[in-house]
Amino acid sequence: MGPNKVSGAELRRVILEQSKRANVGHIGSALSIADIIVALYRSVLDAVRPLDSDRDRFILSKGHAALALYAALHAKGLISDTELNSYNTDGSLLGVHPDATHPAIDFSTGSLGMGLSFGAGAALAARLQGSKRRVVVLMSDAECNEGAVWEATAFAAHHKLANLIAIVDANGQQALGHTSQVLDFSPLEARFSTFGWDVHEVNGHDVDGMMKVLAGLNTDSGRPHMLVAHTTFGKGVSFMEHQIKWHYWPMNDQEYAQALREVGASR
Repeated sequence: MGPNKVSGAELRRVILEQSKRANVGHIGSALSIADIIVALYRSVLDAVRPLDSDRDRFILSKGHAALALYAALHAKGLISDTELNSYNTDGSLLGVHPDATHPAIDFSTGSLGMGLSFGAGAALAARLQGSKRRVVVLMSDAECNEGAVWEATAFAAHHKLANLIAIVDANGQQALGHTSQVLDFSPLEARFSTFGWDVHEVNGHDVDGMMKVLAGLNTDSGRPHMLVAHTTFGKGVSFMEHQIKWHYWPMNDQEYAQALREVGASR
């Protein structure tokens, strides 16, 4: 697939192939956000220019889903085939979590709960520098268990950081259980709205719908923006969907072959 051709099927193929090659997990988490990543890289982050100081910034706060990001950057021509195939090998810049050492990655992430704080700071920095750049943060619903998230939420609303767009991947699961059973913050829409954010509830697998919402956001003035994106953990692979064990588990050969068939990537 050539540069700029970002699709859900392509991202899911890369996620599965690289997970199997490296024999690592976090597959379900990456599949969960694949369509959100597609929407972002077809709209807000379409014109990716790593050396342009006024480029829009992207923060994958749920850094363990990095393969979805790497797949998009590969589709955009910002990660080569050789780089992609170095994922999770010694000396590679493509680790299990994103590393800003790579020129196409803006922030190193992986410590859950920190991404929105990074985003609020980056959005305020853009204002102080007189830049029109926007900042997009993609986080998990489980991260909302972290107190730092709500401090950043209050900070962004207070400073009216309209150039800040946050998206919650609301798949209802985390490493050790269902989010509602670990620490329930639902409904997230009401909580962020109460803090003073412009909140939108979206289907996290409806690419066109998310792009329409993103295109309608006023990022010049007013409130920061929150999209609560309802998703299915492990989306696209039947035996992974809604199954918490696929937060960590790698695939065996039989599972891998079936997963590829189901996402339409059999070779």
